[in-house]
Amino acid sequence: MRNLSKTIIILLFFCIPFASTAQIGGSHTYQFLSLPNSARVAALGGNFLAIKDDDITLAIANPSLITKDMNNKLALSYISYYADVNYGFAAYSHSFNKIGSFVGSIQYINYGTFTKADVTGETYGTFKAGEYAFNLGWAKPLDSNFSIGSNLKAISSSLEIYSSFGLAVDVAATYQSNNKRFVTSLMFKNIGRQLSYYTEADREALPFEIQLGLSERLKHAPFRFSLLLNHLEKWDLTYEDPLNPSIKIDPLTKEVIEKSKFSKFGDQLMRHVVLGVEFVPSNSFNIRFGYNYQRRQEMKVESALSTVGFSWGFGFRVSKFYFSYAHVIQHLASSSNFFTIATNLSAF
Repeated sequence: MRNLSKTIIILLFFCIPFASTAQIGGSHTYQFLSLPNSARVAALGGNFLAIKDDDITLAIANPSLITKDMNNKLALSYISYYADVNYGFAAYSHSFNKIGSFVGSIQYINYGTFTKADVTGETYGTFKAGEYAFNLGWAKPLDSNFSIGSNLKAISSSLEIYSSFGLAVDVAATYQSNNKRFVTSLMFKNIGRQLSYYTEADREALPFEIQLGLSERLKHAPFRFSLLLNHLEKWDLTYEDPLNPSIKIDPLTKEVIEKSKFSKFGDQLMRHVVLGVEFVPSNSFNIRFGYNYQRRQEMKVESALSTVGFSWGFGFRVSKFYFSYAHVIQHLASSSNFFTIATNLSAF
């Protein structure tokens, strides 16, 4: 235990100097690390949850949720993302009495097949692109309420003839109330750097992020509410599309309509917020809904009403297996479908 803690501290000192260079929205590499890893997480609107109920799929993204009760659990996820893009996860958990509990997982994303072409438009074959992350998560309870955890990630990326390799660490802490209904987690995510670059002088930042999650299960009703706060390391997450600016012009005076300070503050605050709710009538069935304000603001079409930013899903148990599905509305033109299956191998 002591040696493991020293190892994590060394990794943090190695990685933290590079975390401050991370940016939002496409200016970093290995962006697939921020994708939701399971149907349950996606249905509730985000990529991280503070729910402690021994679900191995939640522990992949939040290592401080790993518990000894996950021992010998296995989970597989497949996600049909956009067009020919798909990705997935496989995870397995094992616990040790002295050093804590571990979750090993593999994450991949397949970007599909592309046509090779030169500047004149002449084609000469095809190529593929994909990225992988090999994760090892660890957690240890500090007492009956607090637990800490960490993920170590080895990342490999191959885009045609260009390739890159990197290392990253997640560090998280979770508090669960004595009645088990309230949970909160704080996580520092993707602290790390590239070790080899796509081109010689092209070192890119990783998608570093600070997240805070909270959840509360009601005492006398079968509902659990979740709140996720994203990107606490940066206040203004607003993205202005140069081809579709959000500036409003008064049709009569032709003057720019300025947002009030309150409206601007509210918009910037809500871009950090993801809301979710689960209807949990039993341990064998639940229904989930989520709302991601930032996704809606960035992907909506002003001229059309839509449900962009909303997500929904459900989960149910059949014998020794638990199945989950989620549907995430990313844009008017496309939605994503998530499929997850989990089981405990000790049950066989």
